[in-house]
Amino acid sequence: MSRRIDVLTDVSRGVRTAEYRLDATSGIRLAGSDAWSVSANTLRGGLSEGVDVVRIDNGRLAVDVLPTRGMGLWKAACDGIDLGWKSPVALPVNPAFVNLGDRGGLGFLSGFNEFLCRCGLDSNGPPGVDVITNNLGHRVEAPLTLHGKIANIPAHAVSVEIDPAGAGTLSITGVVDEAMLFGPNLRLRSTLSTEAGSNRLAIVDEVANRGGNPAELQLLYHWNFGPPLLGEGARFVAPLRRVIPRDPRAAEAGERWNEYTAPTAGATEQVYFLEPLADADGWSSAMLVDPAGTRGASLRFRIDELPHLTLWVNGQAEADGYVTAIEPGTNYPNSKGFERVQGRVVVLAPGEVRRFETELTIHATDDEVRTTLEAIATLAAGHLPPKISPPLIEG
Repeated sequence: MSRRIDVLTDVSRGVRTAEYRLDATSGIRLAGSDAWSVSANTLRGGLSEGVDVVRIDNGRLAVDVLPTRGMGLWKAACDGIDLGWKSPVALPVNPAFVNLGDRGGLGFLSGFNEFLCRCGLDSNGPPGVDVITNNLGHRVEAPLTLHGKIANIPAHAVSVEIDPAGAGTLSITGVVDEAMLFGPNLRLRSTLSTEAGSNRLAIVDEVANRGGNPAELQLLYHWNFGPPLLGEGARFVAPLRRVIPRDPRAAEAGERWNEYTAPTAGATEQVYFLEPLADADGWSSAMLVDPAGTRGASLRFRIDELPHLTLWVNGQAEADGYVTAIEPGTNYPNSKGFERVQGRVVVLAPGEVRRFETELTIHATDDEVRTTLEAIATLAAGHLPPKISPPLIEG
């Protein structure tokens, strides 16, 4: 049987599918599992009004994708492990209700509850002021809001593909444009895929500069984990060359910077900028191990595409958003001007396309955890323990 492609949304052709479901009863057989399905619906009511949710279930791993929110992932579950976190923002928020400029540029947080949220594409750091060229060709100051715009832009084209070859692959592709007159003209084409019966998912993103001038690009993958993987005694593990606490608060943890404490009311965030090591093929890994050491989740990414890794620790009470984030990116999430001076802002030539690959694996047994930890240790073998630098204070 040949592969099947169904278009869920295509604004240019007036295609819009309100309700959708495809599974093994359709006659498509996938060798990896008979329990697979792909479904789509639109949320109604409150701030979720009009948010599209596409669920891809490979029979073992289920992922909820939000085309309305820049192709982010709302939540996932695999082998009885819930993936994601409990944000004070309980449900997906339609971007129409998010004012990015609210509270001094922190409005992004009023819609922030995803398991995976992309930050970018023109900028991905904190609120602040950048210098741009305006429509008259003058250099002027312009405000930037937290983590950019892409997570609050709906996809204008969405399709589902089922490929029965091998174990069988389920994919969703979305196209999101971050564009304006006299400004960036960037296009994200994102494809999430998973094999039937697998504990893995892969994301391949392509970002294109569709304008006639060079364009700056900043992209960061904000993978957010809460309980049950996060808790007192949980650990972050990665092969690293260097650890840079963002500020004195982060430096307080010292050599135990990668060990998590219990949720604590009033705790302030800690951020670490990391220099990852890679294998001979250019892949690096990072892993969160649960408090018992028997379950975890790991990320793989290419350091020629995403050379900078950030760890965010938000140790607040669970009601306030107890969460940690593993964040491979093109840069560190400092102010754009600071990152530009450090040479960490990508510049795309007119028509240029950059590709970014990331993979997530969920580990449900202590054997799986041990095997992945051993692979990370092997990758770090021959290198000195990571150097912990003084706190970075932007100047």
